[in-house]
Amino acid sequence: MNKIEEIKNIIKEKILVERLELDDITAEEIDDNEALFGDGLGLDSVEALDVISGVEEEFDIKMQGLEEEEIRQTFSSVETLSAYIHGKLAQIV
Repeated sequence: MNKIEEIKNIIKEKILVERLELDDITAEEIDDNEALFGDGLGLDSVEALDVISGVEEEFDIKMQGLEEEEIRQTFSSVETLSAYIHGKLAQIV
C-alpha cells in the first residue's frame, strides 16, 4: 500500500469513523471524492474542528495559518485532505 492510501485509510478509519463516532457508515463506504461537508458526509463546524484536531494528532502536523479558501479546498474531501497531509509530511522528511 502506498503512502497516500495509508493516509486516506487513517483519515477514514481513525478520524472520520472512530473520532467522530460515525456509527451509520464504515470507512470502506466513504468515497475518496465525497464531500465532507454539505451534501456529502454532512459534517458540521464542530466536527470540522474535531477533524483538524485528529489530523494534527494522527500525523503530527499543524493546520494553523491556512486562509479560509485554502481550508475549504483542503477539507473538501478525503482525497484533497490526504494530498495536503502527504505534501506536509514530505516537507518534514
